[in-house]
Amino acid sequence: MNSLGELERSVMDLLWASAESLSAYDLQAALASSEASGRELAATTVLTVLSRLEKKNYVVRERDVRPHRYRAASVRAEHMADLMHEVLGGASDRTAVLERFVGQVSNEEAETLRRILAGR
Repeated sequence: MNSLGELERSVMDLLWASAESLSAYDLQAALASSEASGRELAATTVLTVLSRLEKKNYVVRERDVRPHRYRAASVRAEHMADLMHEVLGGASDRTAVLERFVGQVSNEEAETLRRILAGR
């Protein structure tokens, strides 16, 4: 599974929350002001993380401006759905996994699932 490290996740959270693309410097400042990071990161560290995320197809780099700007390659919901499919795909008994998952959802979530499935 193509999982994200803690710093990668923090960067992706910022990109998913942003309505516009961000530079490494924008991300560096946002990470420094967030409580989660706990330390100030060098711009080169942020650029390394962005490079790794680009190789994993999580971010798209906009090369037509300087400094380069980055945006999420997909919305958070799509990423989460892909993770769910990866986990389900690795299960030897998909039915058992689905039964356990559905058994743990709230009534509201169950109703949402019913509505989505009825529309398929």
